[in-house]
Amino acid sequence: MAILNITYQGQSADYELELDFAASDADIRRIAVEVVRSGGVRGLYVAQLPDHAFDNFVIDRLDGPDGAQRIYLRPKVPFGRCAPSPVILVLAATPLGAGRA
Repeated sequence: MAILNITYQGQSADYELELDFAASDADIRRIAVEVVRSGGVRGLYVAQLPDHAFDNFVIDRLDGPDGAQRIYLRPKVPFGRCAPSPVILVLAATPLGAGRA
């Protein structure tokens, strides 16, 4: 048995999953859609969840410190990439020497 942690639209919830830890990513995504759509995951119920809602999500499989097997289904995160700071944009748009006395 493994614990499936699903993160969707800023919400995260655990679901005890009686499935082999090595189940395919496609099976994990399909099961996640079914349990979220049916209300089987406490705190995460989306009745009209699209069939392909988790197609671009990442699946991580980790062993917890207590030996529990955990599967994380989460959105991709663009590590190392961030939007430019608005302050930098303002400074870049100011002509050099402007505002100096």
